Amino acid sequence: MAGSLIKIDEEIVSSAVSSVTLTGIDSTYDVYMVVYKGLRASTGADVNIRVTKSGTAQSDSEYDRAYKQLRSDTTFGNSSATNQTSIQIGYSGGNNETYENNNILYLFNFPTAEYSFMTIESVRSDPSAPTLVGDTGGGVHTVGSASDGVSILLSSGNITSGRFVLYALKK
Repeated sequence: MAGSLIKIDEEIVSSAVSSVTLTGIDSTYDVYMVVYKGLRASTGADVNIRVTKSGTAQSDSEYDRAYKQLRSDTTFGNSSATNQTSIQIGYSGGNNETYENNNILYLFNFPTAEYSFMTIESVRSDPSAPTLVGDTGGGVHTVGSASDGVSILLSSGNITSGRFVLYALKK
């Protein structure tokens, strides 16, 4: 796949920000991919995502998600929610701990007048436990209009570091 990826947008966070927005999705490509690694946060919080339309993050109650959580310290779990203001795609430890948070999201139907879908592949470590946690599943923004990007934010606090990249997959 290495030769099939085209970098569309990238943000490297080295000082506190409330969110990271990646844009540039259009009808040139059918499938896009978001990769982030090394996300650290000022407080322990859920990592969430919203779609953008004309560069503006949509905070309506039109997000649904479901995923399976795999943990090294206990059995698997299920997580789902409907009619939310964002899609939870992970969790970050607080106080800039060495709580690594890495995700790959595949984006489908974004440049169309259909619902915007994504798959979620997440892995994070909790050094205080120590525990390794992986999530796999998906989410949808149930509004039938074109989306041009994503905004990644926390349920509270700021993102203090991380590398965030939006790629397109060659047709």
